[in-house]
Amino acid sequence: MRPFFIIILSLIIRTNDVFSQEVDAVKKTELKIERAKKALRELDPKKSMMLAQEILSESFQLNNNALKSKAYLILGSNFTEFANTKKAKDYFLKSLYYANLEDNDTLKNLIYNNLGALCSYYENNFEEGIKYYKKGLFYTEKINKPIQTVYNSLNIAGAYVDENRYEEAIPFLKKASLYITGQKESEAQLNYNALWARYHSYKNEKAKAEYFFEKAIHYGLKEKENLLDSYLSEVYLDYALHFEKFKEYQKALKYQKLSSQYKDKVYNESRSESVKSEEDAIKIKEYEEQINYIEKQKEEQELSFKKTYLIIFLFMIIVGFLIILVYILYQNNQHRRKSFVRLKRINNELEEAKDRAEESTRLKSQFVSTIIHELRTPLYGVIGISDLLADEYPEIKNSKYLESLKFSAQYLLSLVNDVLQIYKITEKKIVLEKSNFNLWDKMEAIKNSFYMQSVKTKNTINIKIDPRIPEKIIGDGLRLSQILMNLVSNALKFTEKGKVDVSVQLLTRIDNQICLEFVVEDTGIGIAKENQKRIFEEFVQIERREEDYQGTGLGLPIVKKLIALFGGAIFLESEEGKGTKVIFQLSFEIDDQISLPHLLVEEKQERKLKVLLAEDNKINQIVTEKILQSFGYHVIIVENGLQTIEICKKEQFNIIFLDINMPIYDGYETAIHIRNLKIKTPIIALTAFDRFEVFNKCKKAGMNDVLIKPFEKEQLLNVLNEYVEF
Repeated sequence: MRPFFIIILSLIIRTNDVFSQEVDAVKKTELKIERAKKALRELDPKKSMMLAQEILSESFQLNNNALKSKAYLILGSNFTEFANTKKAKDYFLKSLYYANLEDNDTLKNLIYNNLGALCSYYENNFEEGIKYYKKGLFYTEKINKPIQTVYNSLNIAGAYVDENRYEEAIPFLKKASLYITGQKESEAQLNYNALWARYHSYKNEKAKAEYFFEKAIHYGLKEKENLLDSYLSEVYLDYALHFEKFKEYQKALKYQKLSSQYKDKVYNESRSESVKSEEDAIKIKEYEEQINYIEKQKEEQELSFKKTYLIIFLFMIIVGFLIILVYILYQNNQHRRKSFVRLKRINNELEEAKDRAEESTRLKSQFVSTIIHELRTPLYGVIGISDLLADEYPEIKNSKYLESLKFSAQYLLSLVNDVLQIYKITEKKIVLEKSNFNLWDKMEAIKNSFYMQSVKTKNTINIKIDPRIPEKIIGDGLRLSQILMNLVSNALKFTEKGKVDVSVQLLTRIDNQICLEFVVEDTGIGIAKENQKRIFEEFVQIERREEDYQGTGLGLPIVKKLIALFGGAIFLESEEGKGTKVIFQLSFEIDDQISLPHLLVEEKQERKLKVLLAEDNKINQIVTEKILQSFGYHVIIVENGLQTIEICKKEQFNIIFLDINMPIYDGYETAIHIRNLKIKTPIIALTAFDRFEVFNKCKKAGMNDVLIKPFEKEQLLNVLNEYVEF
């Protein structure tokens, strides 16, 4: 930079016209600064940064330190908005450098406050942030601007509150209160009331806290053009945490949703992209201006030493650098030779370890798949035979014991699948199914399934369902059953000579969507406060007084994961010796259509259709044959792949069901042989493996679809309706 006395001399020599032009240029640049600040407030970073670039260029042309400082301040503010902390801090420090040259206290105050916010809320360094804020407050009081004193005091108080150092925040809140009365700045009023609200919430002064929260929200909503939406988002979140603290969960949920809405409204991906696209252009322009300035400075100062000295000096440095580089390369080469054999040996060991790890993963996956298959197969027999008993012996069809048997088998199947897959939750997520079910029947079936357990523990189970809830709803009824079964089972386990109340309440109904609130409440022994959060962790069992309280420790973690899959949340209220209440909310669709699958069966009975069932398991043969015969089909059973191929050569069938695991030829090989015979009959794979494991292989073998065992009667009927022509 040129010495100050040279600048003074040049100003004296200039004519009045030149001086006037320079003043006009400064005013125009100041107007651009206001426009850039306005664009930043209105969330238009592209315009703000474009203007800042022009301001920076003009400030160097005018050699005006104040304008340079403001340009860098705007650039830093833009990059702070999008969490590019490194670049933002660089620009703020450049701004501070030029503000110090200008000795501008107002600018110093703004810069220190921005640095304080950057360190506190983006670098999470509250100690350094508070130091910057206090420096800003020093300059604010020096220039004697009351409203700015309010903002600085609130910044410091806010940093202390965010660090839970509430008592240290009070002096600065009180300082702000001296100047805030009569101020019309909604932003200051909002932050002032929000900080008092958080302080009173921390002190458990509920009424005072809610009074200040409401005042803060009032000032946030009062401001036009949505300029305070980001602050409102934080206030709503703090309000939600306040209500959660006092166990008012409905209000907590309401303000949590409002916080999310305002947060999504303010922050979006397009803004960060627009900053990114401008960054390189601004930096290049900055470098160009600085290089031009340095070159002019070099020309005016006429350096005293000759270029040859510089060249010699640089040459000596380069030679020395090359000598050091050659020595380092030589040492590295020697070291590489010595370590080559060692690295090769380590590499071989790593390859072997990798192979062992891959084999272990493969065996683990195979083990899980086999266990699922082996458990599903007998469960298919239990569920299927339950249906057959109900069909063949009408007098026990409505028996609650039979219903409980089938319901428990279905629940066990779902539980087995989840327990076996919970360890690989990151690899495969459970997908919720959509089917219509009768909530009233579902709740009654759950109650009946716990009949024996309730008798044993001398408890009563009460079911209460809001009459406004439709009879048929659409969703994953089996997962809902699993959630309720776990919660009711837990309630009965820890309750004796008491009661378990299960209630379902309709919260909202919008078009074909309903939101239901489920409450499971018992009069049992309750849960200690220190254990209430831990019970949702996997394999955690709270220590109990009696030996009967057994379990895997997976029931409640599975409940929490399933509710999360539904998009809901679970809350727990409990007091030792008085009981436990569990509350969760789930959304479902309303079933407005009437389904008549049985009428389709009656129509099919007019024509006797032939089905080939290839199944080697005797129980599965009986169950599947009975279901198909109940639809009016003529069923032929074979026990291996070879028999399947031979009978397909002699007879024609309307549909073929192939078990994948059969002797001689498995289902895949059998399907390939059948397709090679130019037989186009629909082939459905029957398997107890997971669908995603076998579906692609079945398709490649020429099969039309996959039916997972155990399956419901309606599922089999749907397959027949889709693939059998009449």
